[in-house]
Amino acid sequence: MDEVSARTPPPAGPEPRERGRSGLRRFLRRMTAGNAELEAEELQKTTGHEGATPITDCAARKRHCVAGTLRTVTLRPRGGAPALEAELYDGTDVISLVWLGRRKIAGIDPGRRLRAEGLVSVQDGRKVIFNPRYELRGGS
Repeated sequence: MDEVSARTPPPAGPEPRERGRSGLRRFLRRMTAGNAELEAEELQKTTGHEGATPITDCAARKRHCVAGTLRTVTLRPRGGAPALEAELYDGTDVISLVWLGRRKIAGIDPGRRLRAEGLVSVQDGRKVIFNPRYELRGGS
């Protein structure tokens, strides 16, 4: 007669020791990464949850929805008329949001989370959305 072993089958998936290694690898990466790197990683995660397109994937002359954090907000006149310009960063790239004819918009401040939608154009090698529709998010 054949002898049947009473051993249990090996567990499915990675060995427990391998799982620990990937966790250790993540821990070491977080400890050695700079704050800017960690912030970019976090912003990229939240962009996906908000249904926004990463700024690096935005094509010129197409409508896109982008989300991120405002880095700078400045008043720059264009053609003699006021224009409020904000730099939005999502962890992948930067896009300028320009509101023509505006000197100030309540809630548009550096550090604020924002979701914006509009036609992307490229000026002087930089991505720009003029007069975007926007939604203020938590943060600041």
